Amino acid sequence: MRNRALKCATWAITLGLIGCNSTPNNQQSAALPTDDQRVAALQIVDCLLPGQLRRLGNTSFLTPRRPTKTTASDCNIRGGEYTDFDRADYKTALKIWLPAANEGDSDAQVNVGEIFEKGIGGEPNYQAAIIWYQRAAEQGNTRAQFNMGALYEQGLGVEKDKLTALNWYRQAWGMPADSVIYQSVANNQQAALRQELSDKLSTQNNQLQLLKQQLKTMSAQLVEATKNAADNTTSKQQESLYNQQKAQLTQLRQWIKTLESEKVVSQQAISSLPKLRTVSASTVDVTEKPFNQTNQSLWANDVDFGKYYALIIGNQDYETITDLDTSKNDAQVMAKLLTERYGFETKLLINADRITLMETINALNDNLTDKDNLLIYYAGHGSRVISNDNEVGYWLPVNAAAPPNDTFWVANQFISNHLNRIQAKRVLVIADSCYSGLLSNSPSYLFLQNDTDKQWDYIKYKLERRARLLMTSGGDKPVLDSGGGQHSVFSKMLIDTLKANQQVLSAPALFSKIKPAIEQRAKQNNFLQVPEFKTIREAGHEVGDFFFVPLNK
Repeated sequence: MRNRALKCATWAITLGLIGCNSTPNNQQSAALPTDDQRVAALQIVDCLLPGQLRRLGNTSFLTPRRPTKTTASDCNIRGGEYTDFDRADYKTALKIWLPAANEGDSDAQVNVGEIFEKGIGGEPNYQAAIIWYQRAAEQGNTRAQFNMGALYEQGLGVEKDKLTALNWYRQAWGMPADSVIYQSVANNQQAALRQELSDKLSTQNNQLQLLKQQLKTMSAQLVEATKNAADNTTSKQQESLYNQQKAQLTQLRQWIKTLESEKVVSQQAISSLPKLRTVSASTVDVTEKPFNQTNQSLWANDVDFGKYYALIIGNQDYETITDLDTSKNDAQVMAKLLTERYGFETKLLINADRITLMETINALNDNLTDKDNLLIYYAGHGSRVISNDNEVGYWLPVNAAAPPNDTFWVANQFISNHLNRIQAKRVLVIADSCYSGLLSNSPSYLFLQNDTDKQWDYIKYKLERRARLLMTSGGDKPVLDSGGGQHSVFSKMLIDTLKANQQVLSAPALFSKIKPAIEQRAKQNNFLQVPEFKTIREAGHEVGDFFFVPLNK
């Protein structure tokens, strides 16, 4: 490894460590490039389409204007209108979606909820978001149900409750409450919560025992001090000590009272937990039936997984910032592996500039259907901009400049907005770059640690739901560009695991296999690197999953 290379530009070397750029304020970009109109046309906007002229008998009438999310170019072509506005303040978007939400449109209600969750004027209003999510969820809107689960999982606007979160996810998943899969995951969550509460109760009991013993000792000391005072044998110093002991004794009694109340709450919480259900499920190993490819649609065990596409991006040779060592090879090997081993139709971009990157992502919407799978793999420089309490991540194309000039950077929001628009049923983004975890602010994957990925009822449930998932080489920190021979640490483990795999493999299962190996290899290079796996809620995730289906060899 050469000087512990990172997937970050070397302009951010501070405190003796190689780091990524972290611009402390939102400085103005340099003058827009000559292709600024092409870039603006690719942005996703809140578009208000004109009403439709309809006829009923001899009467003509114009329907109300309809809000939609689309590109600025498409909005113009369809005769709609939109307003350019700062995404840090969603007042304009709220005006577009609120009328339809008040009329009961569930999709509009979810959009309004997400606007309040993101924050008008930069300040989130989770209580308002919950109100709108609840209205949409009651109409069966799966996106709203999933968002409710995410808020309960994180404890935003409501008391943190993973069991309630799981139940909302179950509804979004379209799974019955008595499903074997749901009960298995719920049992795991209940067992973990029960253990957590039991540990807390044990700690409270130990604390109470110590405090009561201390109370007994201090009470005896105070009795002795009172006796001395009655005998008029105390000095002023002893009298002061006596008063301090009285105050401490009063405070100690209050602590014991508070702790006993907390203990009662813990006991009630344990008692209120539902009893664990006994569940059993048979599993079917996919190797029992051969894999085959029919008209590019991948099948396994009589299950149609759909067609697979991949956009592979490897940015290595930068024009004005430090080059990387492994991104090009990582991308090329990944593209070859996905094509030959897993039947993907791949598009490989090496050293892509901003326009090429953005136009390619935009064009994905024209080629994919709601039965398809899409994997986007990015290896290259990453960066971030910190403005007040907001932190925004970026992918850096090869024509990116050093900060504060962020003109050619591609914001995470551009990527997530297009992922929401793309028709593909299942999308997985794999990002090997600094600050890649900033592409999503969603909680960790709740179903990650269960062992149900081999169950075919699990697979069938998941296949019916949209998936927008993110697997990253690290969270909001720098990551290694080397350390895996001719690959980065992350890509080395990812590629090796996919090469060795012989069965249908879910993205969570893949992540659980590579995460500890990546952390261990990074540690051997004296570096802390923690991969992440998240949902991308803002891109329309509906508790689906992504599956790798190897071809029959």
